Order: sequence, then structure tokens, then C-alpha cells
Amino acid sequence: MFRSFLLCSCVSFSLFTASLQADEGHHHSLTSEELGTVHFATSCSPTVQVEFNRGVALLHSFWYEEAEKAFRKVAQEAPKCAIANWGIAMSSYHQLWNYPDKDTLTAGDKLLGKAEGMKATPREQEYIHALHAYFKGSAKNNVSQQDFLTRATEYSDAMKQVAANHADDQEAIVFYALSLLASDPPHDTTFSNRKKAASLLEDLLEKEPNHPGVAHYLIHAYDKPQLAELGLNAARKYAKIAPASPHALHMPSHIFARVGLWQDDINSNLASIAATRSSAAMHMGDVGHQFHAMDFLVYAYMQSGREAEVQRVIKESLALKGVDDHEHAYSAAKFPSLYALEMRHWDEAAALQPLTGDFRFANALIYFARAIGSARSSRTEAAHADMKEIDKLRLSLLADKKQEAADEVDRMEKEAAAWVALADGKGNEGVKSLRTVADEEDAEGPEQAGIPAREMLADMLLEMNRPQEALDEYLVSLKSNPGRFNGLYGAAQAAQKLGKEEDATKFYGELLKNCGNSNSSRPELHQAKLMLASK
Repeated sequence: MFRSFLLCSCVSFSLFTASLQADEGHHHSLTSEELGTVHFATSCSPTVQVEFNRGVALLHSFWYEEAEKAFRKVAQEAPKCAIANWGIAMSSYHQLWNYPDKDTLTAGDKLLGKAEGMKATPREQEYIHALHAYFKGSAKNNVSQQDFLTRATEYSDAMKQVAANHADDQEAIVFYALSLLASDPPHDTTFSNRKKAASLLEDLLEKEPNHPGVAHYLIHAYDKPQLAELGLNAARKYAKIAPASPHALHMPSHIFARVGLWQDDINSNLASIAATRSSAAMHMGDVGHQFHAMDFLVYAYMQSGREAEVQRVIKESLALKGVDDHEHAYSAAKFPSLYALEMRHWDEAAALQPLTGDFRFANALIYFARAIGSARSSRTEAAHADMKEIDKLRLSLLADKKQEAADEVDRMEKEAAAWVALADGKGNEGVKSLRTVADEEDAEGPEQAGIPAREMLADMLLEMNRPQEALDEYLVSLKSNPGRFNGLYGAAQAAQKLGKEEDATKFYGELLKNCGNSNSSRPELHQAKLMLASK
């Protein structure tokens, strides 16, 4: 969601520990062992070089709040340091997370314009000009998603030239690689930008084994089912490079979730949540950053049969109300919806209540779960009513030019409509619709922490007593989404119906292995144990 070494020194700061007490007004620093090592040459006073490198290291782990503090400190101590203004502006450009609002664009435009008028080396001015390509023209009204992509592409093109002009500047290469990820075209099934970024970063990984950005951006580059195995090396390294960063502790789980390493996924996100809370207690970032880690944690717990832990995380997330309204709303909608659908508690899904307030995407998640729950419990009238609500939300997002969110709601609408079609006695229509969504999703690489459309298609075929077709689809889904609880169980069920006992035993065995730390009473696990006990 999610992108030079002349005359420089490494990052070096005082040690970050969990026992450190919160202290307002005290500037907490971190060692290179806690953030990783960067070398970014500047023409500024040597007295601010360490702090500048600190800011760059924080940028590379997306710790934007702390990065901005570091660069502002540099600007205060060295007012003539032009590149410090680049750092402050870069701290507001969250390349893989979200789009800056108009006020942020205006502030960045002004800041970079000021920097361009200051004395700096030609290389520093190239960095400043490149970033200004993103922030310029901020007076436009109604900035759209396409406008942001155009800005990101212009910035990437400029960073490509910076990297070409300074072949010995590894920071230029790393920032260029991130810009490629940030300018990745929507719905690109070739992964061209990702592969180009990965190629640049892989060349640097051995040369700069302690650089936080190299490992971090490799994980983002490989964050697709088709590429995920290639990211395991970086995933194993990143948390060790920057163990003080909550995001660095979380990011490996993007790869672990892709390849079905559920305990690694869980450990990664538990560590990230703990680090977020510790750093927030020291006024180093927002406690709300843990919502994203919780999302992955809930998903991993579901796949490993640990429903009690899911309920604990849901309770903790709800208690964070007031921290970040939109993240809280997303979690309040997503976690119970996913739980009900994954557990096949159709009545529970159908009874979910929409949130009050302008939380359209979150409410789309709720109506999506409601529609499927109603359809799968033969409440067709309610299911059709829920479908109308999903469509209203999609149209509203489109009207506000929120294209990405509208596209995702459109996908949800098609998936839910397929189950409503089955409930209406039009199963073949439902299969056709789900197959189209699954094909598109597989080509682009589905987002994590959700139910794959291909698995839904397999579920529908099994429901229609077409076990061979169902098994074929489960196998395709498990290739892209290995280790999913319902994918393994569905494949075992389909294999049993076909009399393929050896295949069924294999799937049940893998399911039980994944749930080795579980005290779950789910009937699926009971059936798996009975099956294996009979062998």
C-alpha cells in the first residue's frame, strides 16, 4: 500500500530499548544497528551529517514522522543546508502509502522552490529538482489518481537521470528503485517496474548488506504471488537491519503471507505491534501504525486455526478508537467481516452492521460480507438489498474520483453478485462471473489478507457438486495462495468426493501442520484428524 558516499559518515545514535522511558521534549536517537546504515553526502556543515543520514535511514523505513523531525533539526542547525529542505519535503511524500493532499503539495512546492534558490552542489540540486517534479503545479484543484501517477512518473524519470549522472551514488539508485515502485501502472500484469527495481536493488544487496532501503524495497518489488519466493532473502534480512523500525519488523510478513509461512508472519507482526507501541510511548510515531500489522496478524491467525487470538486482536483494534478514524473504521469493518466469511458463519456475516460516518470503503466491506452471508443462508431478498448498497458506495467513490477504491469495490460487487446469482438458481452465471474476476486477479496478483476469488470459484463449484472442476480451481488458488485454511480444506473435500484419498490425506495433513499451535474446535480440523487417524 506501500517505494553518495563522498565525504559522508554513517548513521550513529544512542541505543533504542524497550525499557527506555517516555520523555516529552527529549530527542530519542537510534544507532545504525537499530536503523541500518546509509551514506548520503551533503555539502552542509559536517556537524549535521550524522543527523542527515539518520533522516535518510528513517525515510527508507517509511518512519516519516521521525524523518521529518531529523531534517527539520538539520535545517535549524544549518539554515543554509538546501538539501535539508529536500528531506523535509520527501518526508511528506509517502510514495507507496497514500497521496498527499493539496495543502501538502503546496507546502512541498514552496519548500523545494526555496531550496532551488539556495547554494548547493550540482548533485544536491538534481535531487531537489527531481522531487520538485512531483510537487510542482500544486495549485490545481481536484487532484486525481491519474494526476498523482503522472507526478510519480515524472519524478521517477528525473531520478533515473540522477542515478545515471552519479553512478557511484548508491542512494540515487535506491531512491530511483523506490520511484519505479511508486509509479507502477495500475493493473500491470507484466510487473515491469517491479522487475526493473528488483534488478537494481539485487545488485546492491551484497554491496550494501546493512542498507535499510535495499532490503525494504526488494520486499515491495516482490510483493506479488508470482514473485514472492524471490523476496524471502530480503524478508529474512530487513528486520535484522532495522530492528527498531515498526515497519521494518512488519514488512517481511508481506512475503511470509504470500508463501504461507504463518508462524513467521505472526512473529513479524507481533514484533511490529510491540515496537509501534514502544515508539509511540516515546513520541516517535503514531500508535495507529499498528492497524496494518493487525490486518496481517488477523489473516495469519485465521489460516493457522487460532480464532481466539483473532478475537483478541479485534478487541484490541476496537479499543484504538480515536487514534486514526479511517484506519480504525477499516479494521472495525474488515476484521469481523473476514472472520465471519472465513469461518463460514453465514448468519453472522449477514447480521454485520454498517458503520456510521463517511467510511464508504469500510462499509463496502461490510455490505460485501452481508451480501455473501445472506446469499449463502438463503436470504435472497436481503442479499439483493445489500448489493444495491455496494453499488451506491461504488458510484459515490467514483464521483469523488477515488478510482482505486471504486475499482476494489467493483471487484467486491462482482464477487458478491456471483453468490447472489447462485442463490437465485443461476449458478452457471455465478461461476462465469467469478471466473472472470479470478482470472483478472491472478494476472495482477491479488492483495494479501483477503479471500482469493479463485478459491471462491472453487467453493462455488464444490457447492454445485462439481468436485473435479472445484479441485482444479483449488489447486490453482493454492499455488498463488499456499497454505490457506479454506483452500486446503476445500481441496481435501473435493478430492474425497472424487475418491482421491491420497490427495485428500495430503491436504488434510498440511492443514493440520499449519494449525499445530491451535486449540481450535473447528469441525474442519476434527474431520481432518479423523481422516488421518483412519489411515
